[in-house]
Amino acid sequence: MFGIDDAISAVSTLADDVVKRVWPDATELEKAKLVQATQEMQNQYQLILGQLEINKVEAASTSLFVSGWRPAVGWVCVAGMAYVAILEPLARFLAVVGFAYAGVFPVIDTTITSQILFGILGLGAARTVEKIKGVSAK
Repeated sequence: MFGIDDAISAVSTLADDVVKRVWPDATELEKAKLVQATQEMQNQYQLILGQLEINKVEAASTSLFVSGWRPAVGWVCVAGMAYVAILEPLARFLAVVGFAYAGVFPVIDTTITSQILFGILGLGAARTVEKIKGVSAK
């Protein structure tokens, strides 16, 4: 039947549960955080692997609209930088010296363009180093 031993055991179990809920064990809390962070990193890793597979399929496509959008971004960046660094100063010089024109030429904000272009050039440099060292996949 139900004796004093069972009552003491039930009360101690209840008290233990209350203490664990009010003051959780720090090591258990850290373990839970570590498990959660590990799971989040695994999820991010799986997303990156999925994106890499999509990139391979896009690059292998024969359609210019599928495989050509990355080079198109590069060419747009190059065109913007060429205008800002070469065409606009040259046109301004010719207009002022040859035609005495002191008007305003269109100004392009190349902040984002240069960030994208430098990223593309950095990836290209990394790929070149891989090819030189023989690490590149065939």
